[in-house]
Amino acid sequence: MNALSAAYRWLDDHGMAFGAPGLEPRWTSSKKDAVCTAYAASSRVWFTVSHGTLNEVYYPTIDRPQIRDMEFLFTDGETFFHEEKRDFEYDFHYVDPDALAVRVVATDLQGRYRVTKEFLCDPHHPVVLVRVKIDGEEDLLQRLKCYALLAPHIEGGGAGNSGRSIEVAGQRALIAWKNGTSLSMGASCGFTRSSCGFVGSSDGYQDLVQNMRMDWQFGQALNGNIALMGEIDVARNREFTLAIALGEGHHAALAGMMQSLSTPYEAHLKRFIEQWYRAPAPEYLAGKSTDGGRLMRISHNVVLAHEDKTYTGAFIASASIPWGASKGDDDLGGYHLVWTRDMVQSASALLACGRVDTARRALVYLACSQRPDGSFPQNFWIDGTPYWTGIQLDEVAFPIILAWRLWKLGGLGGFDVFPFVENAAAFLVHYAPVTQQERWEENAGYSPSTLAAVISGLICAADIARGHKAPELAEFLEVYADWIESHLEEWTTTTNGVLHPDVRYHYVRIVPPHPGDPFYNPSIGDGRLNLANRTPGEQYNFAANEIVDAGFLELVRYGVRRADDPLIINSLKVIDKVLRIDTPYGPCWRRYNHDGYGQQKDGGPFLHYGQGRAWPLLTGERAHYELAAGKDVTPFITALERFSSFGGMLPEQIWDYHDLPGEGLFFGRSAGAAQPLVWAHSEYLKLLRSATDGQVFDRISCVAERYAAPCEQRRGGCQIEIFKIIRPVHTVGAGKRLRIVDRDQFQVIWTIDGWTTRQTSDSKSAGYPGFFAEITTQSGQQGQIEFTLYWPQQHRWLGYNFTVQVA
Repeated sequence: MNALSAAYRWLDDHGMAFGAPGLEPRWTSSKKDAVCTAYAASSRVWFTVSHGTLNEVYYPTIDRPQIRDMEFLFTDGETFFHEEKRDFEYDFHYVDPDALAVRVVATDLQGRYRVTKEFLCDPHHPVVLVRVKIDGEEDLLQRLKCYALLAPHIEGGGAGNSGRSIEVAGQRALIAWKNGTSLSMGASCGFTRSSCGFVGSSDGYQDLVQNMRMDWQFGQALNGNIALMGEIDVARNREFTLAIALGEGHHAALAGMMQSLSTPYEAHLKRFIEQWYRAPAPEYLAGKSTDGGRLMRISHNVVLAHEDKTYTGAFIASASIPWGASKGDDDLGGYHLVWTRDMVQSASALLACGRVDTARRALVYLACSQRPDGSFPQNFWIDGTPYWTGIQLDEVAFPIILAWRLWKLGGLGGFDVFPFVENAAAFLVHYAPVTQQERWEENAGYSPSTLAAVISGLICAADIARGHKAPELAEFLEVYADWIESHLEEWTTTTNGVLHPDVRYHYVRIVPPHPGDPFYNPSIGDGRLNLANRTPGEQYNFAANEIVDAGFLELVRYGVRRADDPLIINSLKVIDKVLRIDTPYGPCWRRYNHDGYGQQKDGGPFLHYGQGRAWPLLTGERAHYELAAGKDVTPFITALERFSSFGGMLPEQIWDYHDLPGEGLFFGRSAGAAQPLVWAHSEYLKLLRSATDGQVFDRISCVAERYAAPCEQRRGGCQIEIFKIIRPVHTVGAGKRLRIVDRDQFQVIWTIDGWTTRQTSDSKSAGYPGFFAEITTQSGQQGQIEFTLYWPQQHRWLGYNFTVQVA
């Protein structure tokens, strides 16, 4: 039964009906009027029913068979049918502690036979190899058949795939394709039989589950959600190697598969491990671990493994898909994209491990992905094609910071970083301080974490500019950073906190744009946020002072604020009251309160809504703050190690509620989100490096020297107020200078006496960031400044006046 028909049946059982699909839903009870809204995603459907003040959400149970991966099926053809992921007990090992070759031993629940698999990649071809060994009771093995079942999702989607059984070089194999990309699957012993079918109707699983025998041998399945299956006669092949290959076209995929199978598996394994030995983990970091360095080695290898092998330098966020078993083709993006933020975290972690060359590859890749305006896409495919289109200022600042780190280390080689940095800094000047999205990619406004990155990026760019003999640009960028820093508390805090009875003044997650700011949305309500991913029927609009996250700790991390800043300390009291979860394995924190991105409240998968859970990477961020505050971070290191899976994979989120064994969810263990999350592994590696050095690895010296010195050593506050047409200011302090900034050369025509007299000031070039002109005010001055702009090269007037009050 599909999801839609199940929904109809459920509604019929409850005396309700609704209009045809594609029309506005109109549901009515047979007795009472009700307004209902339906939602559907993948194999689940849910809907809200509203009647008067009553709002209810219904989750009918709907089952749809899905095959979303590759697995083995086993049957003796008479008495049992075993699915690998349901009918075995597992033991997991790394073949070698310094390589990502894994061994999985699966034992039949009755102990009659055992399947040992080793997984690795051909070091020189895009081919996954699985070495399989089957042993057990001889009587059973003589009757046992093994079936390799694969559901291709070529180019990220299940729809539109095609497959065919073929014979190549005398052996039966399988091939699938979509849009010019091909996949082939074969075995070293060849398949005795094969079939291609459509998932849920004619695939091999449906065949075997009926009578434990392979009755179907369909030659092909075209343009659909398909599954391929090949049979291996275990009686004759107790050991074999399965290969899954990718290529541009059938010939490339088949040749790669056959070439890999032609090489003895033992030779592949030996070469695979030898090549991992060429990229050793930094053993000196193991001294600060509490597991003997095991997670450190795994994390180092996980980060390296997420660099693409075709587009070198491209680091994706995760090879996993959050809740992938429940997702459909409506969202082909995911963590297998490049996120600039996550990628810089990966590159920085590799710098912490001493891998300068790898970090430089990442920087050069980013420079080649930079847009002409200096920005970067919110995320993009490894070939540079943008996917989502949001503007996130921290994702523009982070590459500058990475460039500065490599520049200070002398690790740029022959790469001229200055044009790249100048262009990115110009974009920050044009848009900061208001970002369209902060680091959780949902809301616009003034974000502490975003502004921490922006301030740091501008100061790093200024340092690079001065080193490249551009002092005027350096000074301009420093002034812009100083201006943002001088307003941090004004822009990113509340003095009317409602979350902690003893703390009224604290940082918030984000302060929404004000009227006249970029990205201001009057429909949301002034000073309010719309939170994403909330369960249907739940409140989603909140006042900004009600929503907090710990992003302000980035101010300490980079050196914009001191760890003993009273505002930081008080804000942490709020965070710990609202977001901290104490698990059996250590403390962990949620992103922000009322977060909807996470496992659903009943343990079901996130499908457009849920409940945000605790993130291990935030334990690492808190640990970095505690280290900056001079405290012992060993308990946090232990917690991260214990949050990892048996195989050492750190999840994006952990289940932070009581155990739900039926859903496979246990308090403090992985939830259904991404695993591994490379950002979490990067955070762990940097934490070990920070603990080893005795100071935060990410601390930026030129930022800390400028802003985090003791109060008596700090310079005076910023004496400039910055005005931009897209973000006008309405007051300037007496004695300060009003700096007007624009992309093009202009003149400012201004008056302080109601146009009795007027003055004209020409703008000066600041390089890529554009032009600026200043109007000076005097101490004690009162009144207002009125001005307009004229662009002489374009012979264009602004056409109206601005007024700024001198306070």
